[in-house]
Amino acid sequence: MRLRHIEVFNAVMLTGSVSAAARLINVTQPAVSRILAHAELQLGFALFHRLKGRLVPTTEAQTLYPHIERLFAQLDDVQRLAASLKGDRREGSLHILTVLALSYEVLPRALRSFRALHPDVDVTIDALHSPQIISALVLQEADVGFVFSSIAHPSLSQELIADGYMVCVAPKGLLAPPLVQAGCVHLTDLADTPVVRLDVRDPIGTVMGHACREAGVGLRTAITVQTYHAALALAQHGHGVALVDACTAASADRSQVDVLALAPHIPVPIQSLRTVNRPASLLASAMATCMRQAVAETMASKALPAPRP
Repeated sequence: MRLRHIEVFNAVMLTGSVSAAARLINVTQPAVSRILAHAELQLGFALFHRLKGRLVPTTEAQTLYPHIERLFAQLDDVQRLAASLKGDRREGSLHILTVLALSYEVLPRALRSFRALHPDVDVTIDALHSPQIISALVLQEADVGFVFSSIAHPSLSQELIADGYMVCVAPKGLLAPPLVQAGCVHLTDLADTPVVRLDVRDPIGTVMGHACREAGVGLRTAITVQTYHAALALAQHGHGVALVDACTAASADRSQVDVLALAPHIPVPIQSLRTVNRPASLLASAMATCMRQAVAETMASKALPAPRP
């Protein structure tokens, strides 16, 4: 199939008629009919049957369509990348991507320092999941991204911003007083405690799963969530212990929860990501520096527990 065949086929699948497909792709109805007939001739089988004025896809068309959808998604990526390469970004702008956990305490601190140095720069911030950040950076839709854990991608470079770590956030009164007084809880201490866990598809969720297997602990998962602050909110409402990164724990309401060190030590490296085939951005480098300082300030000002061996 040629690209024009694919475009017409997709339009008919979406709209269900030749006239609507013609309007969708801004061509005449005879042109749609002609291109569709030529596609069927080349393929050697029918793509649609006519039924009460509508085009009904054949079994072959239905089998083909998921592949066409994926192809159009790839074409959209190409168009987005081409738009980025067009050079329509202004020198006085910075597009930042970050995981949600860093957007509550760390990023606002970093942004205050950054804007003191660059008050005229227009800043755009998107809080996304790590895979979305990676995809957007690869497509050159942003200047810099901040994520947890190391990323291996040939189109991206990474720089360690800070050595984060996991902590335990427990509703007041849930854990035994000796554990709270000690200021540290071991994974084995939580074996019979309801735990709010991060989805295993999340980088930190994966790390936590590995740490539990290494410690030989099967935690009793009460609720599974996809964001760090959702876990924190559930802990603050008494649903269970949340195992979260220290940056997320910085937002904890200490009147509702205890924030304890977690053993064994589970590192959560905070990384800055940049696209390797773009010219070095002084603004992105400045933002990375401000983020490094902001993490250190957040850890100190919130009196977060130090990691334990």
